[in-house]
Amino acid sequence: MHTPPKDAARLCIYTGENDTSDGRPLYELLVEKARHAGLAGATVLRGISGFGANSRVHTLKVLRLSEDLPLVIEIIDSREKIDAFLPQVDSLMREGLVTLEPVQVIFYRHNDGHKE
Repeated sequence: MHTPPKDAARLCIYTGENDTSDGRPLYELLVEKARHAGLAGATVLRGISGFGANSRVHTLKVLRLSEDLPLVIEIIDSREKIDAFLPQVDSLMREGLVTLEPVQVIFYRHNDGHKE
């Protein structure tokens, strides 16, 4: 059954693997706080190369496991819920980039742990 797309918002938080807050990885804290805020979901994407405001390139080298690789935390929910969550993001981030854009959700499904 096809339902019409629903308006939503995508919050993208660009940070690095080595970024922390209160001694914990920033990405872990953001995902945890998004979950506690009741947001629909969060995904952490690990980049293989990138640079930010300081123009220093972070890249994955063959002989090294990590060079403070770039991360993107994506959260999609209603604009109202995202707006309510933004102060928590602001309080945790010392550096990085945060973007917000409208999206349309085609479907969002879960099976409550039951296989079909």
